Amino acid sequence: MMITVSAFRSVPPFAKGLVRDLRVRWALEEAGIPYEARLLDQGEQDSPAYRAIQPFGQVPYIQDGDFVMFESGAIVLHIAEKSPVLSPSDPEARLRMHTWLIAALNSVEPALQNLFLIDILFTEEAWAKARRPGAEAFAIRRLEGLAAWLKGRKYLADERFTAADLMMTTVLRLARETDLVTGNPVLDAYVRRCEARPAFQRALAAQTAPFEAALEPAE
Repeated sequence: MMITVSAFRSVPPFAKGLVRDLRVRWALEEAGIPYEARLLDQGEQDSPAYRAIQPFGQVPYIQDGDFVMFESGAIVLHIAEKSPVLSPSDPEARLRMHTWLIAALNSVEPALQNLFLIDILFTEEAWAKARRPGAEAFAIRRLEGLAAWLKGRKYLADERFTAADLMMTTVLRLARETDLVTGNPVLDAYVRRCEARPAFQRALAAQTAPFEAALEPAE
């Protein structure tokens, strides 16, 4: 049975290419595992039926046969266990892959997500204007730590691309409205390297196709 991934049918322009089903789609594309999307209409994520599957009303979840799981990090690790493309065979490299994937979610994403919300949703709020310099400084410190590790390396956990790089790249995309990543030569080159992968391009195209279709006028 084909894997099902939940995703939104449409999102605001600022969210295009950032919704977390992209991570799962990318992992499945890298692993060569076919999947289909369950597209949610506006508000459907809050329905009792959906909340029974995903208690927080978020995307994505995946259904693999009778088994359902949510949280993009857990799902990507699950897919990585099935794919030598995403998970190194060397035990120590595999542990580094787990470490850096969790670091992307716990150490880097909260800092960038905080700044993203200030810039996109609360930019005119007085509290946001007061908070932004500190939020940016904190994000910069986290990115400097990441860049220091990546300096002289192509990838985070191994000499080749792994699930850790997949996750970190999707996290770094949260800073696309700033120059925090593009202005850092190490991080900019890293993101470009990962985004150049054909599997990423396929996943991004698959995610955004329904968004574009939703904008087309009805005949």
